[in-house]
Amino acid sequence: MYTRKILVLFAHPKLDRSLANAAMIKAIQGLPGITFVDLYAAYPRFEINVEVEQRRLLEHDVVVFQHPLYWYSTPAILKEWQDLVLEYGFAYGSDGHALDKKLFLSAITTGGSADAYTADGYQHYPIRNLLRPIEQTVALCRMQFLPPYVLFAAGHAKEENRLTAHAQGYARLLEALRDDRFNLKEGMKQDTLENPLNTLILKGQ
Repeated sequence: MYTRKILVLFAHPKLDRSLANAAMIKAIQGLPGITFVDLYAAYPRFEINVEVEQRRLLEHDVVVFQHPLYWYSTPAILKEWQDLVLEYGFAYGSDGHALDKKLFLSAITTGGSADAYTADGYQHYPIRNLLRPIEQTVALCRMQFLPPYVLFAAGHAKEENRLTAHAQGYARLLEALRDDRFNLKEGMKQDTLENPLNTLILKGQ
């Protein structure tokens, strides 16, 4: 039995064109204690089964949104999922305590480099700033928002020999969260998790 059960909600409308997310998926496939849901595959017509999705949330302790950053937000189906599943009285409101104290992680890929996501870069804002709507959604649901795990310039990651290490790091991060070997106190101080990851994963007992 693991300390935490992890739910990965994956959204990519063109997975067949994605080397980065495909590699990340491959790295976590079959890991015990981790449930992987491809939302586009599960709901090709966007007919989201709210009861099923809410039950999944209740059964897990960590919720992960894995997706490419599309127009500074999530792909459409993940927004639809939020609109329908995170209902008043379930996820938030005076009687909505289903998600209290669960952990939340964004695992995202971007087209731009890390330098682009700075005040002086062409995106003008740090990546964490662009995730504020998700962070506030998580706060409203009384969950704990972890800094994101980001693969910048994902389209060049393979040729620059960054992709394999990033995918392996993703698996290590989820395993550490699952096994309560992630330093939450220090992790919360970071802007993103990919670079300081090795210092944040605690050795096994």
